[in-house]
Amino acid sequence: MGEVSMAINLCEADDSIKTVVLTGNDNAFAAGADIKEMMGRQYSQIYRTNFLSDWDRVALSRKPIIAAVCGYALGGGCELAMMCDIIYASSTAKFGQPEIKLGTIPGAGGTQRLIRAIGKSRAMELVLTGDTFSAEEAAAAGLVSRVFPTADVVPKAIELGEKIGKYSSLATQAAKEAVNASFNMTLNEGLRFEKRLFHASFATNDFKEGIKAFAEKREANFTDT
Repeated sequence: MGEVSMAINLCEADDSIKTVVLTGNDNAFAAGADIKEMMGRQYSQIYRTNFLSDWDRVALSRKPIIAAVCGYALGGGCELAMMCDIIYASSTAKFGQPEIKLGTIPGAGGTQRLIRAIGKSRAMELVLTGDTFSAEEAAAAGLVSRVFPTADVVPKAIELGEKIGKYSSLATQAAKEAVNASFNMTLNEGLRFEKRLFHASFATNDFKEGIKAFAEKREANFTDT
């Protein structure tokens, strides 16, 4: 995850990059935490080093991140996918939180993000049994946006990223911030927060350009200002 965090940092610093697509290979999206590495760890080491804290970098990115999941996304792999903003999956993808089979629990968001994505009952069942669920089941439950044949997943994710990237980064990042804020706010708090961001957009050149382009029936030329 150190390399992934570094890559996200580079993407954040590059204004020419509007969206990010995160993927693995046809067999697995991500392997998750190293089981062998954990075998020799003691509680004092885990606590002192704040084990898995570097995983949070993906969730903290201001730019939209699309997960293109092929094959297995189990444990940390499933948690990593859930840190992304949108998940596209192959028809062969498998999701799950099997940590209970190791005598522990998910440690990178599995007990928190999964319930927000698919509801308490289904999330509890998956966390307590360690069972996997298919891409179709994940899509039906709301965890995954769309399911494609394996060969199409990454191209479709890139296509989506390019579509989002045509818009103002100020707007896409504000929209992402508002949606994510809803998980930590009451409805009234969220509505106020959304309205403040909406009001703030009136101060941007991109909003003025968007309105003007709409009136002139042409494509907007956003400058991220």
